[in-house]
Amino acid sequence: MPSIKSLILQGEGVQLDFKKTITNTEKIAKSLVAFTNNKGGKLLIGVADNGTIKGVKSEEEEKYMILTAAHQLCKPAIEPSFEEIYVDDKLVLVVNIPESDTKPHYALDEQKKWWAYIRIDDKSVLASKIIVEVLKNDHQDQGVLISYSDNEKKLLEYLDHKERITLKEFSKLLRCSYRKAQKILVDLIITNVIKIHTTEKEEYFTAVKSI
Repeated sequence: MPSIKSLILQGEGVQLDFKKTITNTEKIAKSLVAFTNNKGGKLLIGVADNGTIKGVKSEEEEKYMILTAAHQLCKPAIEPSFEEIYVDDKLVLVVNIPESDTKPHYALDEQKKWWAYIRIDDKSVLASKIIVEVLKNDHQDQGVLISYSDNEKKLLEYLDHKERITLKEFSKLLRCSYRKAQKILVDLIITNVIKIHTTEKEEYFTAVKSI
């Protein structure tokens, strides 16, 4: 593992998050789920958002809160591993969250509702219905057989001209329900025909360019 200082210099991102301390198990469950639904990642506890090393006062208390969140507020449960590393006499607790092979995972919020999250840049973002469906298929061996109907052809022709499309635009293009449009998009993402792009503000789709 790279040194803590070099990790901190990378800054928070898709696979790295800093927490000065754990104050809320629901928030930590959200982070754990976002990492495991993505490519996994590390939480550095005892590090402020700006990268200053503050150190943890009681690693046992922090571990207890993280494991409570991982086992009771995440479903399926998540199994993080821990490393305790001293930097300039301050203890940083490194929480390693593996990528899951039982996606999607959901976190329980304060209103007792379960939600799936993914990691976008340095934030844990609510996963859309399309992303949840794609995650469900992430580790299934059976391929999806796509026969190109007029719907798929319309989409690819549209993307040839416009380069990107949203779910709303696609359902309008096909004059069909969101649900039907969603299903077509999910199948095309799984078979690597189109790509999904998620930002905090919007979700859109582009064609995968063959080289």
